[in-house]
Amino acid sequence: MMFSFSYAEAFSRNIGWVTRQEQITLRSKRIAIAGLGGVGGVHLLTLCRLGIGGFHLSDYDAFSLVNFNRQAGASVSTLGQVKLDVMTRQALDINPELVVRGFANGVTAENLDDFLDGVDLYIDGLDFFAFEARRRVFDACARKGIPAVTAAPLGMGAAVLNFLPGEMSFEEYFRLADGPEAEMPLRFLLGLAPTRLQMRYLVDPSAIDLANHKGPSTIMACQLCAGVAATEALKILLGRGTVRAAPKGYHFDAYRNKLALTWRPGGNSNLLQRVLIALAKRKLGL
Repeated sequence: MMFSFSYAEAFSRNIGWVTRQEQITLRSKRIAIAGLGGVGGVHLLTLCRLGIGGFHLSDYDAFSLVNFNRQAGASVSTLGQVKLDVMTRQALDINPELVVRGFANGVTAENLDDFLDGVDLYIDGLDFFAFEARRRVFDACARKGIPAVTAAPLGMGAAVLNFLPGEMSFEEYFRLADGPEAEMPLRFLLGLAPTRLQMRYLVDPSAIDLANHKGPSTIMACQLCAGVAATEALKILLGRGTVRAAPKGYHFDAYRNKLALTWRPGGNSNLLQRVLIALAKRKLGL
């Protein structure tokens, strides 16, 4: 049996939580996602099912076995295949009318302007340890007036920060340059999750190896991130609902059944944050 694609029918079950006019608006929007691994791939598929009409996507990596526990495109049939190609195919299989621009070299200083050209929103899907690339992208978003969302998969939960035009910037909040490079993972982690909800059930601390850029992950956290990031995207793009902008954020942990609304005036320059960073450095011998 042959089927013809209809955007209106494919996304008709969104109507009720969004109006028909809002669905048309979502169809006209373009979102940039850097990184299509743990969170980025799930972000893409979730936003496709929301009915977003266009994407700028970047990733230079290929799928491997260590991706199987959490990455939407990782399977036996895709081993060794380029993530950008696999995830683009999956997205077009949901909505063949999508407009997709791919950036196979990742986000670089040379292609950053093209990557963000004409987009309405940026959603962060970069690897946790990709600090220079992340700083570069968020700085460009601030300069161009593009809202930017980061939803971090931590333990079995999600920590969310929105960086909106005219509000506190990514660098003003995280202040990654205030310490040596070895401190960047701590500054980023504690800025994302100042309440550290996930740390209470970490059963094997040796799995966290910041020096070698390794850490544990779960699919539950990645899927929670995609749900909350898509919800933030909907609110920002449609201009309805409360959007908490940095230095305000929130952290939901499903394992602990807890939601923490976070607020760190000054970001990592806040006295409490400086104490937390100092204690973490001492514990890790940095």
